[in-house]
Amino acid sequence: MRLILTRHGETEENKIGIMQGHLPGKLSAEGIEQAQKLALRLKDEKIDFIYSSDLARASDTAKEIASFHPHAPIKFVEDLRERNLGEFQGKKKSDFGWNPKDHKATYLEPKEGETIEQLYKRAESFLHTVIVQHCKDTVLFVGHNGINKALIAVITGKKHTDVKTIENQRNTSVNIFEIDEDKNHTIHAFNCIKHLV
Repeated sequence: MRLILTRHGETEENKIGIMQGHLPGKLSAEGIEQAQKLALRLKDEKIDFIYSSDLARASDTAKEIASFHPHAPIKFVEDLRERNLGEFQGKKKSDFGWNPKDHKATYLEPKEGETIEQLYKRAESFLHTVIVQHCKDTVLFVGHNGINKALIAVITGKKHTDVKTIENQRNTSVNIFEIDEDKNHTIHAFNCIKHLV
């Protein structure tokens, strides 16, 4: 399977350091432009199927890409949602004395939220299901920083404790992997944003 893994465009909440988690998020003007540039970058890819988080910031990004791939079915799924940040959701990072660009919440375990291990297991289960169903296809995932890092950990054979060591995923960054039936992988692109420069 060829997997193209990307993150949604910038949101209004990203701009001011609000932790979104399972909140829908609204693409900013820059985020819409990023999504459009991403769509242009991917327009010549042979995408057979699109899976997107059902949260608005990701689904809106996915719809931009899908406009160039009308033949590709698109499915909006909870499995690709960002990590549930529980008590942190909707709060500004500055409320906790954190830098707005810091991803510190990624490593903490908020009350009523999802642990990194739970996120990893969700990513692992979903990826396994998709590989079985689409072993010969090119599949696009549109997700979020946390879930994408968990997926990358699974693909590269890392443990849930390694998720925090994976480079933060930039808005609309592109990762491309070839994954075979034995779950061996080749990386063709990682956290690439050449379409934005």
